[in-house]
Amino acid sequence: MDAISPNRSWGPELDRKARAVRFLLLDVDGVLTDGRLHVGVDGDLFKSFHVRDGLAVKLAQAAGLKVGILSARSSDIVARRAAEVGIEEVVQGNEDKGAAFERLRARLALDSGAIAYIGDDLLDLAVLARVGLAAAPADAVEAVRSAVDYVTGARGGEGCVRELVERLLVARGTWAAVLSRFAPPGPNDAAG
Repeated sequence: MDAISPNRSWGPELDRKARAVRFLLLDVDGVLTDGRLHVGVDGDLFKSFHVRDGLAVKLAQAAGLKVGILSARSSDIVARRAAEVGIEEVVQGNEDKGAAFERLRARLALDSGAIAYIGDDLLDLAVLARVGLAAAPADAVEAVRSAVDYVTGARGGEGCVRELVERLLVARGTWAAVLSRFAPPGPNDAAG
């Protein structure tokens, strides 16, 4: 396995790119999951998703970002998880992710600079090269980590999407408003 590189620092240039993002696109295997596929004796496929990444998707949506999935594999599990967290744009079964991305981008009438993408493996390079903000989890392959704007501290399937969403929302100035939804009421807020 590749050695894990440290985070690329998030600075003013990434803040600028983050403010332009309107659509967050996610790879699945190795990003939303740890990349391992568990296959049962009957051929049933199992994947594990981190609950913090699911909440991150909802937080991004609450802050006005659209979220989508782009996966080379096809899986009913992915469609189900996407529905659970409110992701409507789900593109699966496309090993040519660059072409699939261009079709999605054209259909949604989005400029590439308005899209952030997080991917972890070689199939993701074509998309990462086209988006406004490119990210990878800490355990992505070296070729991907070298090609992105930001490498999360979290590994795939272990909260890397949550980390990226928080960074995006802080840069966009919406994190405090999102966070306030979860703050306990102050002493002056109590009814009485």
